[in-house]
Amino acid sequence: MQIKSFIIPKKVSPEQLFMLSVLLVNGGNYLYNLILGRLLGPTQFADAAVLVTFLLVLSFVAMTFQLATAKFSVLFESNLFTTFIIRVYKNAVLIGILLGITIIICAPQLQIVFNTSTSHMFVIFGIGVPFYFLMSVNRGIFQGKKELKSLSITYQAEMLSRLIITLALIFILSDIASSTLIALGISISFLFGLIPFRYKDISFKTKTVIGKTELKSIRSFFLLTAFYELTQIIINNSDILLVKHYFEPYEAGLYASLALIGRIVYFVAWMFVMLLLPKVVQLKKENKDTSKVLFNYVLYIIIISLTIILGCSLFPETIIIILFGESYISMAGLLWKYALATSMFAISNIFAYYYLSLDRYVPVIISGVFGMLQMALVIFFHDSLKQVVYMQIIAMVLLLCIQLIFYKFDYKNR
Repeated sequence: MQIKSFIIPKKVSPEQLFMLSVLLVNGGNYLYNLILGRLLGPTQFADAAVLVTFLLVLSFVAMTFQLATAKFSVLFESNLFTTFIIRVYKNAVLIGILLGITIIICAPQLQIVFNTSTSHMFVIFGIGVPFYFLMSVNRGIFQGKKELKSLSITYQAEMLSRLIITLALIFILSDIASSTLIALGISISFLFGLIPFRYKDISFKTKTVIGKTELKSIRSFFLLTAFYELTQIIINNSDILLVKHYFEPYEAGLYASLALIGRIVYFVAWMFVMLLLPKVVQLKKENKDTSKVLFNYVLYIIIISLTIILGCSLFPETIIIILFGESYISMAGLLWKYALATSMFAISNIFAYYYLSLDRYVPVIISGVFGMLQMALVIFFHDSLKQVVYMQIIAMVLLLCIQLIFYKFDYKNR
């Protein structure tokens, strides 16, 4: 089944199409959160925020499979590629099932820990988890093979289905807890995210054998990528969880709105990471220089970051009022500062994924260290929301400086 994502001029390149698609998907996801926030009110939206956070954490975990699939889809060919894909699909489904069952079993405890209105939301979410892992491997194949049109479609299908189905369920089944309906909408969207599904030559009954050398390379990349995605979870979500722990619900709500706006930089930058990895792996495979590609993407992110920081600095009140309303206006002064911290992280992220593509893992470890540093700074210095933001700026500026120093010394020693 073929779905056309847009009607566009023939001159638009696949990369430009993908970038446009990512912008629309990120915009749709933002719209999803904003509509829920305005529609449900603070109390019910708190449950929705827990589910969205779970979705973000899940996306980082599953990204390990997507990036590994993308990388080895470039390196492996013919029979070895098919064997690898069958193997990774099996492992992804197995881990997805185990994680989903764990969430379902722990649903009552999760309800207590996160103080939600029902445990059913976690049960429904857990049922959908295996499909998310399956979807991530499918996306990894498209990413590695540079089938960007298909990759764009799968992201659009997931976002649009989640937005439309969730809102339809809330309006039609208003007597059921909104958190349950939101979880159902999220899980159903995973199925739509499988469109289009690359099933050619895939058989779960086939016994797969991969050489020891290739298997060692795959395992090493999986482990290091998993470690790096863990640092992503820490850096992207620990501040919100810590603020919820140390501050009153009203202040935590204000900070959540600040984080949602300020992270626009990171989510826009993510599309460059998606394009960077297969390009770097291919250039390395052909023994060509990869530095030019790296700095092209770094330059793109710097331009986007400066634009967003400038906008947040010049029009903070307008941005917050349009997106969340006047009740959040007290966060206006911190908006550009949070965007600055996120920008530093987005730029650092490009360097980490660049070296991950080259099987160089020191920058990944550096990111993990500074992720822990960010947590430690917030734990020890949280007298105000302003101080929390300042601690993140300090950690992310240091992280970027260390990544740049590492690149400089590494480049000289080549």
